[in-house]
Amino acid sequence: MSLNIKNPRVHALAREAARRGGTTQTGAMERALEQYLESLQNDAERAARVDALIDEMSVAIAKGPGPLSTEDLYGEDGLPV
Repeated sequence: MSLNIKNPRVHALAREAARRGGTTQTGAMERALEQYLESLQNDAERAARVDALIDEMSVAIAKGPGPLSTEDLYGEDGLPV
């Protein structure tokens, strides 16, 4: 199998990552791609958790007491309760 990188900047990054990581360019690319794919998975999981939380909050708000009046929000002293 072969991968031909024609972008000089990407080639330089792979070379530098390999040098710093004490590995081959292939090893550096493999690690970088694994980390990238993991971050994409983490992003998808985070988005799913946020969506679930929004759904929970929507249900809780719908079950709530409804709109509050000014009297509900402020005490006799005019300060928020």
